[in-house]
Amino acid sequence: MTISEIQANAQAVLTNIEKVMVGKRAEIELVLTALLASGHVLLEDVPGTGKTTLAKSLAASISGTFKRIQFTPDLLPTDLTGLNVYNPKTGDFTFRPGGLFTQILLADEINRATPRTQSGLLECMEERQISMDGETYPLKAPYFVIATQNPIETQGTFPLPEAQLDRFLMQISIGYPEEEGEIITRFLHNNPLESLLPVSTTDDWMTMQQSVAGVKVHEDLCHYIAELARQTRRHQAVALGVSPRGSLALAKSAQGYAALKGRDYVTPEDIKYLAPFVWPHRLTLRGVGQNTNKRQVISDVLAAVTVPTEDMWK
Repeated sequence: MTISEIQANAQAVLTNIEKVMVGKRAEIELVLTALLASGHVLLEDVPGTGKTTLAKSLAASISGTFKRIQFTPDLLPTDLTGLNVYNPKTGDFTFRPGGLFTQILLADEINRATPRTQSGLLECMEERQISMDGETYPLKAPYFVIATQNPIETQGTFPLPEAQLDRFLMQISIGYPEEEGEIITRFLHNNPLESLLPVSTTDDWMTMQQSVAGVKVHEDLCHYIAELARQTRRHQAVALGVSPRGSLALAKSAQGYAALKGRDYVTPEDIKYLAPFVWPHRLTLRGVGQNTNKRQVISDVLAAVTVPTEDMWK
């Protein structure tokens, strides 16, 4: 699929989602970028800002199967992955799939489940498969996890471990809308989500994901990303900096964003724009009393590293 076709397809999905979501074009673009880059998204925001609506709108727009799992402290790993059930009539075990068997998964309030249950997502997010009792069950592509959590309410929650956070390509905050009056008008008498029709297919997005991998990332930009990552490890406020997987995640995100914007090459501006969404959740800061937050660390690093300036595409 050509870059212009990718852009046109993504733009159609974006416009379709905007029939439901009001005034959140940048956030929708980031979610579509993550999908193009074959990643997953963690939406961190207070309740009522449209996280669930965004996930449902995306699934409806691309004709993808959708499941929503409400994460609670009593949720078990087998509720996610499924389990083998004994059939006394046949004497055999039959596999009963869990909630992870879908294409677009909304893991709602993921931090309310125990770390043991959260770990049930690790294999499916990384390898797009589920292993159970020696059998491996592939998940239907494209497989996309949108997890949500409330950053304000901490009672009865379990912080996501670093291994789980690292599986998310981006962490995004939707924020309060400026066009709140339009939202009230739009949803007062009916729900536009119920009448939202697909404008693309999951097969299209599988092809788009494969094509995005061919977007050019100049060698100088690869070294630029690597130096940014090294600077996060040297920052005085950081105990654990960005890993090589995080560096690769930024490069792949930049490929997806470039294709979304109709380009077959990545620019330094793509990297600088995406770093605050791809890297902060991968950092571990020193001590509780630090005044520096994670986004400030990324800002410091971007300011400290020289941006490649030569004409890299000649």
